[in-house]
Amino acid sequence: MSSINPRIRVVGAIAALATIALLASCRGFFVKPTLTAIAVGPVSPTIYVGATDNTVQMFAVGTFNDGSNSSTSVTWSISGTATNGQPNIATISAGGLVTAQNAGTGTVTAASNILPSITGTQPITVSVACTSAPIVSPTSATLTPNSSSQTFTATCNGGQDISAVATWFSSDTATATFSANVLTAVEGANNDATFYITATANGFTSNKITVSTSGF
Repeated sequence: MSSINPRIRVVGAIAALATIALLASCRGFFVKPTLTAIAVGPVSPTIYVGATDNTVQMFAVGTFNDGSNSSTSVTWSISGTATNGQPNIATISAGGLVTAQNAGTGTVTAASNILPSITGTQPITVSVACTSAPIVSPTSATLTPNSSSQTFTATCNGGQDISAVATWFSSDTATATFSANVLTAVEGANNDATFYITATANGFTSNKITVSTSGF
């Protein structure tokens, strides 16, 4: 038995070395996953010009070619023109913290630091923190076949224009609908009607504005 044991030990050692060599040779098959897409959150955030609720922390999640998801290193940027004509609606830090500057709408972009051609975007709204109901102008309107659209404006806090960031509502969408702050008669409605519209911002809703259609 004593003559067999050394042989067993030698065979075992050879097998162990062979296993280690095999594992080492296979390491090349375990390729690091490749980034294929970036998702940016939170979804469609709204922040406000002023001292409160004026920031939002953005984040980026990468999707890889093996189906996995995880955080990934990105470079942040933000674009958008304010309603008052200023070039910046907000600033964004290297860590993705957005700080409101001027009311308007824009886009936050995250570009991969590994593969810069891969980007993710998210729309963002910067609004005025209204402390009272918006004021809508004009205070009435009539839509006709020759003038089937009407542009409304909304202001708050002593005249700050929030037309582009307010939520516009038509009580009769079968007759007329909004695109941003422009109300347009629905083609083929073929009826004279009276209804109302409102503008809402920061939880405050304007008075009801009467709108009529005529001649359709």
